Amino acid sequence: MKILTCNVRIAIAKDLNNQWQFRKDLCARIIKSQNPDIICFQELWKNQFNDLAEVFSDFATYGIAEDTTSHHQVNCIFYQKNKFAVISSSGYWLSEKPHIAGTKSWDSNCVRFANWVHLRDKTSGGEFRVVNTHLDHLGQTARENQAKIIVEESSAFAMEFPQILTGDMNCDVNNKAIHIFKDGGWVDTFSLVHGPKDPGNTYHGFIGPKYIVPENDMTKGKMDWIFIRGNCKAIEAAVIREEENGRFPSDHYFVSATVNL
Repeated sequence: MKILTCNVRIAIAKDLNNQWQFRKDLCARIIKSQNPDIICFQELWKNQFNDLAEVFSDFATYGIAEDTTSHHQVNCIFYQKNKFAVISSSGYWLSEKPHIAGTKSWDSNCVRFANWVHLRDKTSGGEFRVVNTHLDHLGQTARENQAKIIVEESSAFAMEFPQILTGDMNCDVNNKAIHIFKDGGWVDTFSLVHGPKDPGNTYHGFIGPKYIVPENDMTKGKMDWIFIRGNCKAIEAAVIREEENGRFPSDHYFVSATVNL
């Protein structure tokens, strides 16, 4: 099955000619061209969800709202209806009170959370779980503790149980938060397929290869990740750099992995 992680850039951002209404069709086309089975989004506001759910009408969706007043399923998971049946689904906040909606802790600038779906493959009967998240973009202490919460929660499942973790982690391979994931049993699909060399930035600010990372900036390297854990294997992985006439679907490149249970 093919999984995509896609930070689509929040709809309210003042991006001039890169605002959502000018790139939503391009975004949908590039995602659809990948023929994904599962799509994990970040920064997906309500109007963006509505637009993409209409295009991907053959997908079921799951996502919790980010807080008690929001309708924005910013970390929503789309999965193909004809291929997968949902067994259970839920989510939790990446804070010291993960069961309380809208909470944040440490030096986290934003409310951050993870949601997940436990799926059954309708053909093979195999079960697996997909966890989708977005770590904080400013707080390093927060990122590390948010990674620890995800590791702790996923460790409730047997080590051999197949799990997939996707998200914009807002940090590259050298960051301690990524080491926490790896020490907790999560394995990077891109490294499994291509080796340990960093493939370069996945954030590019809508300008693609022209983007130059400012010195000591957090946007360096691959910050969009697909990890696996348990009895599953990555057979393909890619950073999706497609564009049309110099226009990009988001300020991030999307990332894909093809995984066998």
